[in-house]
Amino acid sequence: MSTTTWVYGVSGGEWDVTAEVVGPERARAANPAALPLVGWSWRRWEMVGVAGPARTRWALTAPLAAAPGVLTGSFLAAATIALAGSIAAQPLFLTHHGVPVGPAILASVLAMLIGVAGAKGWYMGLKGPSRATLREGWSVDGFLVSAPIAALTSALVLGVPIGGYLDAVAPTIFLAVAVGRVGCFLTGCCAGRITAGRGIWSSDRRVGARRVPAQLIESAVGLALSLLTAALVLGRVAQGTGLVFVASIALYVAARQGLLRVRAETRRFSWRRAAQGPGAA
Repeated sequence: MSTTTWVYGVSGGEWDVTAEVVGPERARAANPAALPLVGWSWRRWEMVGVAGPARTRWALTAPLAAAPGVLTGSFLAAATIALAGSIAAQPLFLTHHGVPVGPAILASVLAMLIGVAGAKGWYMGLKGPSRATLREGWSVDGFLVSAPIAALTSALVLGVPIGGYLDAVAPTIFLAVAVGRVGCFLTGCCAGRITAGRGIWSSDRRVGARRVPAQLIESAVGLALSLLTAALVLGRVAQGTGLVFVASIALYVAARQGLLRVRAETRRFSWRRAAQGPGAA
């Protein structure tokens, strides 16, 4: 296991940092008196020892410091790729359903922008408004609530056929989920519970350990739904009714509620047990 913390307000320069286990006597007896500084090897997927003192950095860049199992900036990169890829893939399905591409893409872009704002607002509602929650953290639940409403409203205003439009964009929505959740895994948000059983070593940006790979499981669910809805749309199943969209969203929400039970952080507004630990949503 590893633990990562940030200490502010210290003199700049190099520091010799030591740590030791505190708690039950048997825990202290099972661990060395002084715990080593460690880094991370992506090639070997394990912790490696770090020699020498720790260097301070400017406070604003402190969150960018390397932590074991965390690839800084990966969520932003994955989210950008996911949203751009979703928009780029939509013309294929829109054309197949006879939906005008230009107005439909405009409706999708507006829905995404409002969905991102909804995701931020929902996250701040869960975690409490603060500079920290304004600066980082998003909630898929907020996106799922606000983006469809925005898409429906935009489509109505722009004269886009509702049923065909919703079914056509369904595969691209879940493709974005599949890509975005990989970024969550690499950046340490939405982490699964620590487990002594099967799992993957990962971090929630504070504690690195073997965890249930909740983000990767959700990514796999997104990929499966993307392939399923793509097959239904291209096969013109229930064409123009919107049933493909409604059914796939219902399946995703059900799967997500199940996955919340293996997440590390406490969540309100979900059917799950209480848990411990920080995390994004």
